[in-house]
Amino acid sequence: MTYLDTVNWMFSQLPMYQQQGKKAYKKDLGNTKLLAKHLKNPETSFKSIHVAGTNGKGSTSHMLASVLQEAGYKVGLYTSPHLKDFRERIKINGKEVSKEFVVDFIKMNKAFLETNTLSFFEMTVGMAFEYFATQKVDIAIIEVGLGGRLDSTNIITPEVSVITNIGLDHTQFLGNSLKAIAAEKGGIIKPNIPVVIGETQEETTAVFNIIAAEVHSEILYADQLITESYTSDLIGSYQEKNIKTVLQTIKVLQSNNWKITDNNIKNGLLEVVKNTGLKGRWQVLQESPKVICDTAHNLEGLTYTMKQLQQEDYNKLYIVFGVVNDKDLDGIIDVLPKAANYLFCKPNIPRGKDASELLVYFKERGFEGAYYESVNEAYNAAKNQANKEDVIYVGGSTFVVAEII
Repeated sequence: MTYLDTVNWMFSQLPMYQQQGKKAYKKDLGNTKLLAKHLKNPETSFKSIHVAGTNGKGSTSHMLASVLQEAGYKVGLYTSPHLKDFRERIKINGKEVSKEFVVDFIKMNKAFLETNTLSFFEMTVGMAFEYFATQKVDIAIIEVGLGGRLDSTNIITPEVSVITNIGLDHTQFLGNSLKAIAAEKGGIIKPNIPVVIGETQEETTAVFNIIAAEVHSEILYADQLITESYTSDLIGSYQEKNIKTVLQTIKVLQSNNWKITDNNIKNGLLEVVKNTGLKGRWQVLQESPKVICDTAHNLEGLTYTMKQLQQEDYNKLYIVFGVVNDKDLDGIIDVLPKAANYLFCKPNIPRGKDASELLVYFKERGFEGAYYESVNEAYNAAKNQANKEDVIYVGGSTFVVAEII
């Protein structure tokens, strides 16, 4: 099979959560453990950092990878979802896994994957772990896909566990309260392994403290412990919390004899995009008119990005906006600015919400806008309508951003 054939086969085996939603979610680590055993447990042959959280885990993972690269380490990075190419999910020192490795991994293990009906995410995790093991990385940053306790990545024993924050997202899987979601994400806390919590939240602190105490894990709240101030090339005031999380995580590594200097930290935070290839986090695509895209899609994430957006200097604001069909619109509507021209669109995936339905919902609540048949049609319309003094924001969903980058 070609690379394209291989990736299409992976997508088709069982529904891919990012595209299909709830019916693709599996509450079981059995298949992942089975695959790991089949591969001779590659996850045991490299050091790792495990990163969970509702928002910020992608930025935090990339920042950590960048700092460790600056310190001279060979760093694996596993994240999801991808924006353009599947290989974005698996990188070493910013370089994507080769097409040849993807093809060969599936070819070598295809019979096993089919026989045991592994999901797209399960086989992708196995592929990443195998790649990091064969390439002999010094350490890998492993981002949780969904939740934590039952996520396919949760078979590793990391140097440190990281939980950025907790918000009401994926409630159909993780629970309808912050406490319930914290319990799921707290499932990555391992016996005698320190855990860094990015944000102290009244509703979740007791949950994390209890879990950590039960497994004798040192718990460190970054926002309480970190007083230093660093800047990053990842723009957006919301990154300040992620930076503190990264700094506390680095302190844990340093205490375990990882050689990381202050210059490594400074340079790593300033060169995240260059070192890791991260896209879609308050990314400025052009000036005059200024076009900004961001993958924030839940209440907490959109709250931060909308505050940042209001700080921009513009004459008119255009928002190209699309969501998936299980999005809780009532939960995010209040943080979206009414003083904007909305161009609604449907991301080109099965989960995409119909743009005409979005328009009706928003108009009933006092918003102005129009709908378009595709993301690109909406984006081009915004660019045609906007003047040099205006700002265009593209977001609402990772998949909307993916189509215009």
